[in-house]
Amino acid sequence: MPWSHIQGHDRWIMVFRHVVERRRLGHAYLFVGPEGVGKRLFALELARSLLCERNLPDQLEACGECEACTLFAAGTHPDFYLVDRPEGKNTLPIEVLRELCQAFALKPARSRGKIAVIENADDFNEDAAEEAANCFLKTLEEPPPRSLFILLSTSLERQLPTIRSRCQVIRFAPLAENVVAGILSKQGVGDPQLAARLVKLAAGSPAQALALGDPALWQFRGKLLHGLAQPRVDVFGMAKAFVEFVEDAGKEAAAQRRRAALVLKLLMEALADVLDIHAAGSAAAVPAEDRAILESLARRAQPDRILAILERCLEAEQQLDRYIQVGLVIEALLDAVARMLES
Repeated sequence: MPWSHIQGHDRWIMVFRHVVERRRLGHAYLFVGPEGVGKRLFALELARSLLCERNLPDQLEACGECEACTLFAAGTHPDFYLVDRPEGKNTLPIEVLRELCQAFALKPARSRGKIAVIENADDFNEDAAEEAANCFLKTLEEPPPRSLFILLSTSLERQLPTIRSRCQVIRFAPLAENVVAGILSKQGVGDPQLAARLVKLAAGSPAQALALGDPALWQFRGKLLHGLAQPRVDVFGMAKAFVEFVEDAGKEAAAQRRRAALVLKLLMEALADVLDIHAAGSAAAVPAEDRAILESLARRAQPDRILAILERCLEAEQQLDRYIQVGLVIEALLDAVARMLES
């Protein structure tokens, strides 16, 4: 069944089935939840099911065989729009929103209505919202018949009131650990110890768990911890290696930011383990391969210093999210950490 690949969100599947059965589907929904929990996958399956031409109006199940389903699978359905910010842009440009509004002003090509899934809806900004008031915001408020907008967001607080007030909010929660573990198993993560660590780190996000499973990340994590454990931290050399590792993710800035954020997450996990060593008085609970290096860090820095470093890592994480240049974030972070360790 088409919905069977959507895991952990049975409640919302039932809700939308009921809404469609009663013919009470709204015109705009804001899907809110952590990255990687399945919001995008859910939105695409919802769109595919609604556009399927073998469904009755009160059904929500794509056949996968009709021409509409074939076009959708190929990414060429004339009434479906997947909108995202262009590469290199930090916000959704006005031009993209205007083009979308112009497309929705036209009649549907296949009579089932028009559907748009808008990714990174967190990246609307005040200026964009104001300039787009006569197109996108008005379209959300007074949509053409049989129109549906689905906006994907990580935080309701990051949404403009003008957007929030025009949408029905659907909150996607992190997935249960057993669900994430099952997804990792299906994706070929066979090492039970690694899978357990990834589940813990992912905080309910299968996509993040899979991203953190990259062996290159763990290898670089080891180099980073080794550098921090030295009597005198080579800030310049470590920053250079860190930036090069991030740039290996690709030329796109978004990919580099994602890799930098993943490294920070692994670093913060290691620092949390250092705090556990202080609390327990031993490294028995720490994975065997990490004990020597983490014990070295525990001897070097007391809990208050480790907590301060953790706070600085969180600050760097926020800076990445605010699109500050990755290299500057990395250099400033390592310089601050070195000072805390050596003072």
